[in-house]
Amino acid sequence: MSYQARKALAGIDLFAGLPEETLNDVIQRGTTFTTGAGRRIVEQGAADVGLQVVLEGTADVSVNGVSRSPLGPGDYLGEMSLIDGAPRSATVVSGPEGVTTFRLSALAFKPLMDDPKVARSLMKALCARVRSLEAKTSAQT
Repeated sequence: MSYQARKALAGIDLFAGLPEETLNDVIQRGTTFTTGAGRRIVEQGAADVGLQVVLEGTADVSVNGVSRSPLGPGDYLGEMSLIDGAPRSATVVSGPEGVTTFRLSALAFKPLMDDPKVARSLMKALCARVRSLEAKTSAQT
């Protein structure tokens, strides 16, 4: 599973461009977990924090009861709560075939934030996400 996790993590904006040794450190700090079909992965408002990257399968997302785009391989969730510790902003339920994710807890992630390469990569990805949301909001008004 390590190869699959490495490929998935290297392909997402949060970790793209990190040196291989840093990516290896991220992978060693996390674990893979499989959730059966139709099971809740995270619940909106819950205090648990941690990043999850979808390796296999799909997951359905809802915010305030409104469905959002489903997640598939290479998508991730929990990046904001991982950084700011705030409650979950969405409910995520595994899809009909279940889902396998790479999970990184806040405790395991905290030392990585001291690495300027990791912090810079996360800041760039989160800024890009904010800009994308702002552009969508501007287009709707």
